[in-house]
Amino acid sequence: MPAPKHDCHDRQFLGSAIRRVRPSALLAVLAVLAPASATVAQTWATKMFDKTDHDFGVVARGSDTVYKFEVKNIYKEDVEVSSVRSSCGCTTPSIENGIIKTYDKAYVVAKFNTRTFTGVHSATLTVQISKPYPAQVQLRVHGNIRGDVVFEPGAVDFGALDQGASAEKTVSVAYAGRSGWRIDDVRSGSDHLRAELIERERYGGRVTYNLLVRLLETAPPGYLKEQLVLVTNDSVNTQVPIEVAGQVRAELSISPNDLALGDVPFGETVTKRLLVRGKKPFVITEIRCEDQRFSFDKKSDAADKQIITLRFKADREAGRVYAPIRIKTDLGDTYTAECRAYATVVGSGVAEESSSVVPQAETTRTAKTP
Repeated sequence: MPAPKHDCHDRQFLGSAIRRVRPSALLAVLAVLAPASATVAQTWATKMFDKTDHDFGVVARGSDTVYKFEVKNIYKEDVEVSSVRSSCGCTTPSIENGIIKTYDKAYVVAKFNTRTFTGVHSATLTVQISKPYPAQVQLRVHGNIRGDVVFEPGAVDFGALDQGASAEKTVSVAYAGRSGWRIDDVRSGSDHLRAELIERERYGGRVTYNLLVRLLETAPPGYLKEQLVLVTNDSVNTQVPIEVAGQVRAELSISPNDLALGDVPFGETVTKRLLVRGKKPFVITEIRCEDQRFSFDKKSDAADKQIITLRFKADREAGRVYAPIRIKTDLGDTYTAECRAYATVVGSGVAEESSSVVPQAETTRTAKTP
């Protein structure tokens, strides 16, 4: 990072001041100032993380226990997350989408190694950022891996399926310990999941259940990331979670999902096209956008591909524009398509600027207009 500039008089004064200070005192001052300087310089990087600490809680041995720390680029410059390392083998870290454009997101993935570790464990993940400035952010994860409860497989994974389809998966839950142990309930926060427990074996202190999980046809499109909680009769650590994952492929798709209109001079109109695809013919019944500067043209005939003409008129003050667009069809309320339009109105009024990454060097770097 470029350092703030000093004139010759400043350097002479600083040099004479240092010579008058005892070496031991000078070292003490530098020891205090250096960490504080590093902290200030890297605050910009920490601001991009939605959180820096995660508790996995109490989990079963063999469970697929993963958490993703979200990183959002709130600056004008591209951000590069170059590496991540863990202080403990109990957690394996990785990076999703290392190059982050403005307003885009990346993820630092922490996988708890429940197949090779048991007991209480914690780890510090050190995230290295290389651009636009070198910086480090430390994340913390911790949890308790039970050795007496084992899942096989480690999660309920439905894979990819079409919207409107249903699916079933079975997980074996094995316990070894005290006699009389049982699972009293299975709780879910989703209206699209149903769970059933079948006790398969009980012998002495060993119990085996089949956990049958159904994904209903009402599940909305998108990535499925839910959690079921097994409630046991343990006196402590009564709850054991299991992850539920999958992808419901939408009946309708829209291209592009993110429509970049770029810089639009005040008073002008820009025109773009959207393509909506379906697996069977459909009619677009409504196009909803709260920003009145957007208008749309569509056909009324049924087809499995529909072209929408979008117009944006920059007739308000300058600044950034973000507009969600929702498309409804005659297939029903659950069969919709959504996209987002971005633009920047320039040439009238004062544009609202996003922040630029300027750690410790605000006077030596000029922010760019996005």
